[in-house]
Amino acid sequence: MIDALYHTPFAEIAALLVLAAMVGLVGLLLRQPLIVSFIAVGLIAGPSALNIVHSDAQIDLLSELGIAVLLFLVGIKLDVKLIRSLGAVSLLTGLGQVAFTSIFGYLIGLALGLGHVTSLYVAVALTFSSTIIIVKLLSDKREIDSLHGQIALGFLIVQDLVVVLAMIVLSAIGIGTAGEGGGHGGGSVPMVLASGVAMVAVVILFVRFVANPLTERLARAPELLVIFAIAMAAMFAAAGDFVGLGKEVGGLLAGVALASTPYRETIAARLAPLRDFLLLFFFIALGSALDLSLLGAHVTGAIVFSLFVLIGNPLIVLVIMGSMGYRKRTGYLAGLTVAQISEFSLIFVAMGVSLGHVQDDALGLVTMVGLVTIAASTYMITYSHQLYTLFEPLLGIFERKGTPREPNECRAHSNDSYTVIIFGLGRFGTAIGMRLKKRGIRVLGVDFNPMAVRRWRDLGLETEFGDATDPEFVAELPLERADWVISTVPIHPTGLSHEDTRTTLIQLVRMTGFSGRVAVASHHPKDTEDLFASGADMVLEPFQDAADRAVDLLCGAPEQERTEIPLIETEQKQAP
Repeated sequence: MIDALYHTPFAEIAALLVLAAMVGLVGLLLRQPLIVSFIAVGLIAGPSALNIVHSDAQIDLLSELGIAVLLFLVGIKLDVKLIRSLGAVSLLTGLGQVAFTSIFGYLIGLALGLGHVTSLYVAVALTFSSTIIIVKLLSDKREIDSLHGQIALGFLIVQDLVVVLAMIVLSAIGIGTAGEGGGHGGGSVPMVLASGVAMVAVVILFVRFVANPLTERLARAPELLVIFAIAMAAMFAAAGDFVGLGKEVGGLLAGVALASTPYRETIAARLAPLRDFLLLFFFIALGSALDLSLLGAHVTGAIVFSLFVLIGNPLIVLVIMGSMGYRKRTGYLAGLTVAQISEFSLIFVAMGVSLGHVQDDALGLVTMVGLVTIAASTYMITYSHQLYTLFEPLLGIFERKGTPREPNECRAHSNDSYTVIIFGLGRFGTAIGMRLKKRGIRVLGVDFNPMAVRRWRDLGLETEFGDATDPEFVAELPLERADWVISTVPIHPTGLSHEDTRTTLIQLVRMTGFSGRVAVASHHPKDTEDLFASGADMVLEPFQDAADRAVDLLCGAPEQERTEIPLIETEQKQAP
């Protein structure tokens, strides 16, 4: 049956897609990102296992198009306004992590017996973290808007800028070796540099005069806008390859050309599935080129580099953020997001192989490091709070004494008295807080989203920045004088982590000696009994409560009956 696949590329591609779906399902059950599954597909389909990859030309074409689209999507995120908005912590943490990883990674490579050039390539490759994986995991955990999530996104942007510079520098180096058969295209160095300047000038003119009106017209037909974006990526990638800069730089410039348009998010969202599909063939081409029997010689190096990425990268983030006055918890949670390498690491080393700077075994080494770090960091980020609880006693050295909890984000409330403390300052929590304030009840709001904290302060409400699952933070709140603790934090099952913030908060406030009552919000009636069993005194069901209110209005209930019952005295959904 496998021999039959050799006769038709279509049947071969179909078999690869079926294999990808099967391996992807296994990866999903193991809670692994698709990148790990895709690399595994390449290894399984390669010559060391099933040996079903023979349509090299077709797979390489799809692979190159996938890389062009990937770099296009990186470029489309590099808006000048976004770069200007980077905070000091994101800039310093990003640059510090890149410098630390590059220097020490290079020294580790030399200690393992790698050559100078190979050590440099591997060290630079280890500096890139996977934006796709981090954003996906933080979004699944609903922590993308938290302080550590925003800081992580900030230094991911810094890393993307480093990717851009690394690709450009590598392409420039490749110009010198192009004539020897190792580069991307032909032409002398001055001619290639002049062509590069010309492409940048074209991008500037396109952004200045064409991008906005053209995309506005194309946006009337969304499908045409997507086709235009793919055409831009392919055209610039082809032009970049033709002049000697490489497809990667060309695809990147295509994305920059559309980065300032108001439709960049739409384009990025529409192209993300296509990127994932095409990157499958990049990893298939990568895996099929690796000989598993030769990877055994790199096991020691892969283990050393993997431990370096899994431990060293989070430590440098902890050190930098701690020196800037951030709490050890915030530094730890942000640091875990850089405990892996990305798909760019493999693309970067693959470029080095194509230029003849490094051998295939360097790509195999980085691939093994990628498999280990991506797989391990997925669980580390998923269970970050449990890991913090485990390592918290050892992290005190990373937190400066006498500094605020988080710079410019919190105010001391330890000597104040509040009747109600609300965790979760979304729409439901804000509505409750505003109504309690109108009734003369003093309320303190708590959230780990800096934007939500600022919104509450703009409304004239008192707030505290912090995480409801942080024992130290909860213990410092003025709970002894409060009558109610209310949690409106939404729970979104993701299949990754089953931690329920509501039950955690109930346990933490009771551990502080809080003798008042606890109310929690639930959007699922089946959770009610479990929440009561966990110690909740009242369960608020926003949809049911809104329906009751709507029925009162429709049935013409007296206004006095509908408005004069204080929330904190309502008994209809209390524990039996």
